[in-house]
Amino acid sequence: MLTSDFYHRLFLIWSVNLSLKFFKMKTKISTSTLSKITILFFLLFFPIAMVYSQINTENRSELIKPETNITEDLVWHIKAFRPDAQILKVKAIDKKGNMYDVKAIQPSEGSSDVLSIKAFVHDKILPIKIILPNTNGKYFPLVAITEKGKTLKIIAVNEEGEYLEVKGHTKSGNIIYISAITSDNMGYNIIAISPFGEVNSVKGMKMLDATEEAIINGVSVYAHVKAIK
Repeated sequence: MLTSDFYHRLFLIWSVNLSLKFFKMKTKISTSTLSKITILFFLLFFPIAMVYSQINTENRSELIKPETNITEDLVWHIKAFRPDAQILKVKAIDKKGNMYDVKAIQPSEGSSDVLSIKAFVHDKILPIKIILPNTNGKYFPLVAITEKGKTLKIIAVNEEGEYLEVKGHTKSGNIIYISAITSDNMGYNIIAISPFGEVNSVKGMKMLDATEEAIINGVSVYAHVKAIK
């Protein structure tokens, strides 16, 4: 494609050639006539040259603009899944029964191999972690932790509004397997689904050998929760 820069240069070459022809004709044309023609030529074509020059400058400025529209994080949906049953939504729930979205977050320029899991509570994005069970507990609860150190349960909800608690149940090495547990101890796998159909498994991850992995806002954390490819 021919650019404005090409036309601009072509116009300048043509202008020079035309001016030379005028000078060669000076023996046949009077000085006053030549001056009038030169002024008319300048008035007609100088604005055109300026426009082409401005267009060329604007086009170049477009080429050096910084990249934009690639800074937003990618949000993956979290679901509870079992092949012989329906897919359930995964939510955080407070003591009043209010439910909040749970999502996996992929940074705009990051890999999808390991994603953090977060709860979106009002205008806050809360970390979701595995905590130690109470004395008689069999499973490892998953909770979202608020800035004030309060915890919200993580649950899987069906279309009727009935829910199952999401918990860690089996540890293998540094990995803790997570499921939504039914009353008869059946489990729904917890998965993360990207907008493009990619699927990661949601699991607990131990980074340290110690029982207490970290303390977040006063809450003792046993393991982190990640969506792993």
